[in-house]
Parts: sequence; structure tokens; C-alpha cells
Amino acid sequence: MTQASVAVRPPTPRPAALSRWLRAVALLVIMVVAVGGITRLTESGLSITEWKPVSGVLPPLTEAGWQAEFEKYKQIPEYKEINAGMSLAAFKGIFFWEWLHRILGRLVGIALLVPLAFFAWRRAIPAGYGARLLGLAALVGLQGAIGWWMVASGLVDRTDVSHFRLSLHLLTALFLLAALVWTARDFALMARDPAAVRPRLTGVAWAVIAILFVQLLLGAWVAGLNAGYVASTWPSMNDHFVPEGIDWTRGAWFAFTNDPFLLHFLHRWWSWAAAIALLLLARTLGRRGARTEALLLTLVVAAQMTLGILTVVTGVSMWIAVLHQVTGAILVATTAASLHRLGRTAA
Repeated sequence: MTQASVAVRPPTPRPAALSRWLRAVALLVIMVVAVGGITRLTESGLSITEWKPVSGVLPPLTEAGWQAEFEKYKQIPEYKEINAGMSLAAFKGIFFWEWLHRILGRLVGIALLVPLAFFAWRRAIPAGYGARLLGLAALVGLQGAIGWWMVASGLVDRTDVSHFRLSLHLLTALFLLAALVWTARDFALMARDPAAVRPRLTGVAWAVIAILFVQLLLGAWVAGLNAGYVASTWPSMNDHFVPEGIDWTRGAWFAFTNDPFLLHFLHRWWSWAAAIALLLLARTLGRRGARTEALLLTLVVAAQMTLGILTVVTGVSMWIAVLHQVTGAILVATTAASLHRLGRTAA
């Protein structure tokens, strides 16, 4: 044979399968956010003091292994200043949540990379989407690096992690979630109508995103600073509309980015701006015939507002606070789906 012939598999786009895959990964991301909330509320995030992407998959399997991990934890300020005298059993409890959080993060990466390789091999990815899907997979790796960067901020001179790094870690996860939902909706639309025009973000959409981003950022800072604990009354904060105790002595910028009283105040009242923006979006969708998206968005907004108030008045009950964070992630996913539908109706 003088000339080799190579059989090339013809492109066979499978948008419906791709959509189902990305929806499943989005659900997994919401699960990671939930466990991340538990990790934060149980003060478990600094229990693993090293980042071992491969060998860290397995927890300690022997008593000697557990003692070695515990000794590493004993060297950091959180143990020395807050948890001195903690038992090994209690350490295993906080270790579990941080370990599970990291395992689920790795699982998200696998859930993206392995099917992506399979769909690419089958030439099932529609034109123009390969780079986007690869970017989503790369974002998971970046998220892992940000997570370790966040943990590292609490290992030397602090008893907790930087709330700035925590906010970047959370917001990156929520951006990944929104991108997964948007792309899944693209594929679902393509499966129904291959000739359909891809939705685009409108001016209204960008306004909603900006307002919601501010609320999510404030919420992450409140979580990172444990600012939810500074008041357990609503709508007043310790019998005042504007709480006493705000420290303005280091300037307005420091107060707006670091003061727990002020950030709690801003988060609880900016939520109304976010709710109004999202309910107006729901109203617009309803008028354009997207009643399912409008109803779902309205219900999730109402649930999130209710859970936020309950988190405050229960003194940050752990499971209510976790539900508040999970519903926040669901709200991001629902908003992404709603904005995708808005882009379709505006096209």
C-alpha cells in the first residue's frame, strides 16, 4: 500500500446529550456550594493544612496518620488561639467536611473533563463550543487553586481565612454554575431547533447581573467575617435601623469592605434591590410568554429572602444558613436560565 487512508469520524453533534451532561454537572456544583457552606459554618476549612491534589484524595487510614494530621493542625493560629485542647475525635469531625468539600471539587473536574474528552472524540460537540467547554473545565482547576490560596491565608497570621479570598472562591463557583446553566440551555435550544439564534445578554440582563453580583459579594463578605452574628433581630439591628458599632475610624473604604456591622446592614437591605430587579425580570418574562421561568424565579427569590431573614432571627442556625447559601446558588442558576430566555425573547 503506497498511500494510507485514515477514516475520519464525521461530526455528529449531540446537543441534547450535552445539555443533560452540563445540567448534571451544575447540580454537582450546587452540592459543592452546600458542603462549602457547612465547612465554613463548622469552622472546618483550616483543618487540612496542605494541598495535595492527588495523594490528598484519601483521608488518613491509620491512627498514626490521623495523629500526624492533627499535629499539623496544632501548629496554626486557629488551634492555638481558638481550639486549644480539641480532642482527636473533634478534629476528625471538622476534617471530614473539608475533605468532602475538596473531594467534591475534584469530582466536578472529573465530571467535566472525562465526558468532554468522550464527546470530543465522538465529534459530538457543535462548532464554536469546544473552546467554551474546555474553558469551563479549566475554570474548575483555577477554582481549586483559588481554594488553596484562600486556605493559605488562614494558616500563618490569622485564625480564619481572608474574606476577600473567600468571596473570590465563592463567586468563581457561582460564575461556573451560571456558565454551565447558560451553555446547557444553548444546547437544549439547539436540540429543539438547530437553526435557532443563540441568545445574547441584553442591557437589562447586564443590569440584573450587576445588582445581583453586589448582593452575592456582600453575602460572601458577611460569611467570611461572621457578620451574621452581630445582630439577631429584623428589620432592626439590635433596636436600631442603622446599627451601632460601625467603625469609621479607619476610613469609609475600610468600613465598607471590612466592618461586620456595616456589611451585615448593607447585605440585608441591598437584598431588596436585588429582589426588585429579579422580580421585574420575572414580570418581563411573564409578559413575553415565559411563564415557567417567571414563576420559578419568583418562588426562588421569595424563598431566598425568607431564608435570609430566618438566618438572622435564629442567630445563624447552621442548617438554615446552609439552606440560605444553597438557595443562593439555585437563585444564580435560575437567574442564568431566566436571562437566557430573556435573550431568546429579545432576539
